[in-house]
Amino acid sequence: MSSEPATIEGSRPMTPPLPPAGSPTSPESLKPPANRHRERSPSPMRGYLIPSPLPTRRNRTYSATARASEGPSFKGVCKCFSRSKGHGFITPSDGGNDIFVHISDIEGEYVPVEGDELSYKICSIPPKMEKVQAVDVTITHLKPGTKHETWGGHIISD
Repeated sequence: MSSEPATIEGSRPMTPPLPPAGSPTSPESLKPPANRHRERSPSPMRGYLIPSPLPTRRNRTYSATARASEGPSFKGVCKCFSRSKGHGFITPSDGGNDIFVHISDIEGEYVPVEGDELSYKICSIPPKMEKVQAVDVTITHLKPGTKHETWGGHIISD
């Protein structure tokens, strides 16, 4: 190996930029600032890692759908659901971590709202298959005293 700086054919040698005259040249002065990460605003969904692209009914493989439909049915309560974002979370009745639900996996005529009782089946989320999402989600009991919206946009109040 030679001690000459690396070059790209037809260009100048690649050397680090020199500090301005009169400034210290210690190794510490050449290090980038320690705090280079950007501060992020607090988000209530920060702990939930949602895969990209989302595994929806349209792009889920047939075998994954078949395995999910053959599996057991679970019960839970809608923690949150955003129609505009197209997803939400279910809190299982038996405890455990919240489960992701995509808008394409909801059956029935109503948009789920916080507090609705749901039944669902689960399917693994690729690529690592470590987390699960709810599929075949149906609302079993609407939360009394709340307004519910149909997928067509009509508002129904109890």
